[in-house]
Amino acid sequence: MSLKAKLAVQRATKSATVPPDEQFQLWADAALAKNSSEITLAIRIVDGREGQRFNRDYRGKDYATNVLSFPADLPQGLPEELLRAQLGDLLICAPVVAREARQRNCPEVNHWAHLTIHGVLHLLGHDHEQTENARDMESLETEILAQLGFPDPYQTGSQ
Repeated sequence: MSLKAKLAVQRATKSATVPPDEQFQLWADAALAKNSSEITLAIRIVDGREGQRFNRDYRGKDYATNVLSFPADLPQGLPEELLRAQLGDLLICAPVVAREARQRNCPEVNHWAHLTIHGVLHLLGHDHEQTENARDMESLETEILAQLGFPDPYQTGSQ
């Protein structure tokens, strides 16, 4: 698989279970496999306090959530190839990932992979607000994860 993402990973957490940058690169590239150009993307891994602050400030929900996506908001008039190349940023909250993995009784790395792919798909314009869109997005996530050897995260007990 060729590199699709020019990826920067920022670590603003002391969590020892955050996967290495190479894993995030693999997962982002898998989510971007159908894109023909290289894309720039940043992933910031945060603690609960920062995760809660961003969720409160940007979504009006005063708790830390697992992943937030921030599509690039570039000025109009830039060359089309530059606009397509700047995907945006993901914010992933390490303690929420760990807690959810325990609750789902799945390996934490599986949940990291799922949430990274889920976030990248959001940046590509996929959403799950309506039932049909949710089915399409979940199907795509499941397909990408299967290509990487991960089980379906939406099947109860399969993780």
